[in-house]
Amino acid sequence: MKRLLAALIAPALAFGANAQAAEKPPIVLVHGAFENAKIWGYVAAKLSADGYEVVTVDLPGRPGAEAAPDKVSLDLYRDTVVDALNKLHHRAVVVGHSFGGIVIADAAEKAPSKIRTLVFLAAYLPHDGDSLVSMAQQDADAKIGPHLKIDKEKGIASVEYSARADLFANGAPEGLRKAIPDAILDEPLVPLTTPVHLTAARFGKVDKVYIHTALDQVISPSFQAKMVASTPVRAQYTLQTGHTPFLTDPDGLASDIEAAAK
Repeated sequence: MKRLLAALIAPALAFGANAQAAEKPPIVLVHGAFENAKIWGYVAAKLSADGYEVVTVDLPGRPGAEAAPDKVSLDLYRDTVVDALNKLHHRAVVVGHSFGGIVIADAAEKAPSKIRTLVFLAAYLPHDGDSLVSMAQQDADAKIGPHLKIDKEKGIASVEYSARADLFANGAPEGLRKAIPDAILDEPLVPLTTPVHLTAARFGKVDKVYIHTALDQVISPSFQAKMVASTPVRAQYTLQTGHTPFLTDPDGLASDIEAAAK
């Protein structure tokens, strides 16, 4: 009898364990322009501690994924994310910060079956034919425009050093404000100007969530709201931070990502 009970109970326990694991999908974190995967350090650790499989992606053309600017493209960014998705055993929650929103939208267009939810974090939420440049030009309330420097000869964009703390760490402690200017990277230019191609049949059918940043100087709160109004999302969350909540409110951000993943 004991053996019979054990035989009956063991599959049930295994099913329960597998169901519990399936409730927590893998989470793929994709940084934005002027950043690399190091920005996710605390958030990734928090998500991992809470039982999620976490993958942080370094887009090519920066420390962590070295590549010459003339070898970098939006297609390469997209394929880097899709390659990460292909290594996972379950559909993932894919988080894109800032310009990373365009990258994850492109990845969803190519591999919608690999994605459970797209989470746009203070991110561009594009339509077909949009690029970072075309969308940024529509954001009249953003403060970053006058501080962008374009070097066509080198193929890079950069942010004026003296403006970096106010743009990326407004409201942050003074120590972080002093540290962040040296953490902002040069960005390959071509992906920023490349239009993304999206369809209703692929990107359009992928579940979407938006995390707003109420004090944002880079992608203004008003433009974030405008994007969500034109591309409906399943859920919205708001952090009382500037553009880099992974630095200024990592616990709040991790909590919102976990809520989006449910």
